[in-house]
Amino acid sequence: MAGTQVRHRIGPDIECVSISLAPVSPLADPAVSSVNGFPVRRVPRWWRDFSGALLWGLVLWVTALWMSSGGLNDVGSIGGFMSTFGRLTGLVASALLLVQVFLMARVPFVEQAWGQDHLTRIHRVVGFASFNLMLAHIVLITLGYAATSPLGLWGTIVDFTLNYAGMLLAIAGTLALCMVVVTSVRRARRRMRYESWHLIHLYGYLGAGLALPHQLWTGADFLQSRTATIFWWSAYAACAIAVLVYRIAVPLVMSLTSQLRVVEVRRDAEDVTTVTVAGRNLDDLGAQAGQFFNWRFLGRSGWTRVNPYSLSAAPTSTTLRFTAKHLGDGSAALARLKVGSRVLIEGPYGRLHPGVRTRPKVLLFAAGIGVTPMRALLEALPQEAGQVTILHRVSAQSDLVLGDEIRALAAERGARYVVVDGHRMTGRQSWLPQRAAHLDDVAGLRQIVPDVAEREVYLCGAEAWMVAAESALRGAGVPADAIHVEHFAL
Repeated sequence: MAGTQVRHRIGPDIECVSISLAPVSPLADPAVSSVNGFPVRRVPRWWRDFSGALLWGLVLWVTALWMSSGGLNDVGSIGGFMSTFGRLTGLVASALLLVQVFLMARVPFVEQAWGQDHLTRIHRVVGFASFNLMLAHIVLITLGYAATSPLGLWGTIVDFTLNYAGMLLAIAGTLALCMVVVTSVRRARRRMRYESWHLIHLYGYLGAGLALPHQLWTGADFLQSRTATIFWWSAYAACAIAVLVYRIAVPLVMSLTSQLRVVEVRRDAEDVTTVTVAGRNLDDLGAQAGQFFNWRFLGRSGWTRVNPYSLSAAPTSTTLRFTAKHLGDGSAALARLKVGSRVLIEGPYGRLHPGVRTRPKVLLFAAGIGVTPMRALLEALPQEAGQVTILHRVSAQSDLVLGDEIRALAAERGARYVVVDGHRMTGRQSWLPQRAAHLDDVAGLRQIVPDVAEREVYLCGAEAWMVAAESALRGAGVPADAIHVEHFAL
């Protein structure tokens, strides 16, 4: 059934194209468990609260252990004061370092509660906090010991390095962590290929591992009681097990048992490729429309480097499909993939899926290639006619990705499909094109989606555009917990 195409204006200078129909889908309740055979797995909201409480509880527990070992007993002198708080900063830095490793392990409970986008932000904040506390620990402990030692400052540094067990390993671990932190600064991150940044970031595991002997062999707060010793050994063991299981064992078993192979490589545009892979028992992956996997394709150069791509069609029991823009060497090589190539995957990840939905009305809001997970969501979301609007911002109509598929799905499912085209606005950060410069972002959004404040919003696009779009959504009255995002640049 063909859709009805309507042209309408946002103010006097910008025209939109809206495509809609009014068939009724039998599944409109956000609480349903499946639609058209596609699963809708709900994520309990208390998972996020519980995992966040665990993080703060860990910091409080570490502080309590420090206090129980006489934390404030030696603050009467300058040397004692620095040594005492050097111990505390070291303990909290170690705890936060373990939190970082745990976040990187992609434990399903935590990943489903927060999604990779929020986890990456938390990981970034926790990482810089841990690193700064680690530096404070090094400086305070060194100065504190030097203040009471006849060796002086440099003699104390040499004594630490050569005579304290595990110290050389700790120095190497600190250098590894410094490399990770430096490459995580946004300016440095933007200058690196994703594949290179991802590889360097794995040195975080090495840094944590090299710091372990120093802490457990010579750290007084690690050894001062059986409770402390059991806690720290257990915490390190839990993080190591989480990494081994969820970053190595589970993806490997999942890839081997599903036997994924490339079955189609389709060139959608000069710089856009759609890849379909097929396998067996893919229902066991637990993937939902809109989520992403980390992909590796065997038999080509650079196969060891992982690339994250969102599903651009709802997953089935036998197929997964993604669509990618050629933004780097890895994505450009997709056009040269051979049918039959073996595929390794990690995932599924992310919260752009039907299971986080809490409202009947939905806005799928995307720019450019960010529309690919929205196309999958449009296919799988339970909906009645008029409940779902998909709003796609592009530079020109010729840049529409999967446009024909989205039109057909909108017609079939009774959704509204709106395309806003035009060159990027100059002079201010905005989700609107230059032709709509006379409008503020909130007014433009409300003209297209008057009831936007009542909608659940899924948002995906380029970094700067998403910042402007999210600001407009909040300005229009959409609460933060009703906005689900997936950033390309993190």
